Amino acid sequence: MKEDCIFCQITNNKTETDFLYEDEKVVAFNDINPQAETHVLVVPKKHIPTVKDLQEEDRGLVSKMIWTAKKIAADKKLDGYRLQINVGRSGGQEIDHIHLHLLANK
Repeated sequence: MKEDCIFCQITNNKTETDFLYEDEKVVAFNDINPQAETHVLVVPKKHIPTVKDLQEEDRGLVSKMIWTAKKIAADKKLDGYRLQINVGRSGGQEIDHIHLHLLANK
């Protein structure tokens, strides 16, 4: 855990957050600054700053993030949605901990 990382604090239950999903690898919760009617963040518990920092061993983790988003979309009965991972500041990433956005207008 990186002590000053808000997502590390959230995934380690150091900050009160209502999880939509949690298992041993990832958590999912509503974005506090939603950009769509549905805006869920899927965040790994392992601290990885950005996609550029992914290692071969993280392939399963990225897959888990996508499958988690798919499950939440199905639970919410979303017909269509967008999955987005921002990379680096110039790519729109605001928090240096990899995360997946699930966005839908429902």
